[in-house]
Amino acid sequence: MEIGMIGLGRMGSGMTVRLIHRGHRVLVYDISREVVESTAQSGAVGTDSIADLTGKLARPRCVWVMVPAGDATERAINDLAQELSSGDIVIDGGNSYYKDTVRRAAALSQKGVSMLDAGVSGGIWGLKEGYCLMVGGDIGAFRHLEPIFQTLAPSPEHGYGHVGPSGAGHFVKMVHNGIEYGLMQAYAEGFELMQAKSEFNLDLHQIAEIWRYGSVIRSWLLELTVAALKDDPALEGILSYVEDSGEGRWTVEESIELGIPLPVITQALQMRFRSRQEQPFGAKLLAALRQQFGGHTVRKNE
Repeated sequence: MEIGMIGLGRMGSGMTVRLIHRGHRVLVYDISREVVESTAQSGAVGTDSIADLTGKLARPRCVWVMVPAGDATERAINDLAQELSSGDIVIDGGNSYYKDTVRRAAALSQKGVSMLDAGVSGGIWGLKEGYCLMVGGDIGAFRHLEPIFQTLAPSPEHGYGHVGPSGAGHFVKMVHNGIEYGLMQAYAEGFELMQAKSEFNLDLHQIAEIWRYGSVIRSWLLELTVAALKDDPALEGILSYVEDSGEGRWTVEESIELGIPLPVITQALQMRFRSRQEQPFGAKLLAALRQQFGGHTVRKNE
């Protein structure tokens, strides 16, 4: 099967290589000419523009967009809309906000172009392990491209599926990432507690390795914990500054709209905000208030 790929960042490049290795013809375009040329060395067909890419694809054309959510995705899909025609299919494999996806799909449908939203999970390990794919959109378009999803998934039977109408794929991926926030925060808190129990001199890497086998909390995230602690047991080379991709925020916002409590995911998101602050003002005010009402001592900034 033939497919066009727009966007060759870390995830997009890995997906392209996996498709090529499994016998698909892939045409690629990226704003970085160097990235296109590098990917072409793996067997892809490089192109100079979106128009060049779509012009070289056999009809009906399928183009997978793998660029950052927001303005970059908006521009890419708008540019594609000028080149595609009835019967063609666009896949947005980025982390787009699902409401934007619903709007874009409706606009493309006016031209007879189908759009699938594919929530993708797998990160830098996806090339080796396969990618989990949560796909929303027209079921007919999904069936037509199912061989592509089966190629990218961990196996032809597992790790991918059509989850609902347009927007559903990105919605499910949004919730997936929110859950990920909570799981990571739980591991972080547990290991911090063990690290603080200094009199036991616990080997955190050893404990994580033990938990990988038979424990009810074993997981791929725990395997990654083992890898991180093996390389740097005290994590001395890492700052306690944690970014968020935006999907955790969207998950919490959705919980407010629907009135569904998400205390763990919400707190995990808040902890990421806290991790970026040095001497947070709120903590200083807490100390000041204790001094004001009870005369408690405070530590002065020398």
